Amino acid sequence: MDETALSTIVNDPAASALYAAVIAALTDLGPFEVEAKKTSLHITNGRAFLGVHPRRGALLLNIVTTEQLHSPRIRKAEHVSANRWHNEVLLAGPSELDSELRGWLAGAYALTA
Repeated sequence: MDETALSTIVNDPAASALYAAVIAALTDLGPFEVEAKKTSLHITNGRAFLGVHPRRGALLLNIVTTEQLHSPRIRKAEHVSANRWHNEVLLAGPSELDSELRGWLAGAYALTA
């Protein structure tokens, strides 16, 4: 985990714990890099597949997919190009990093392969 990127963006203990859990889940998928932006982190593997936007006690995840995700958990879905969607999910607790969310992350990661 890139502690510098984490400390400059995520300064809430609960959000930091969630970020660590997301990074642990991503580690199972393969190599990736963390790019610190002004108010967010981009997780990349050649190209960005996940945006992490810290909130108080939570993380807003922006998952890149080829199609819109349909779930009550999706707060917003934006069709950004012919073959790309950005799907926002609020991660408010570790139990929400379940098999459904892990599957979405794996799908997003697979787009970079």
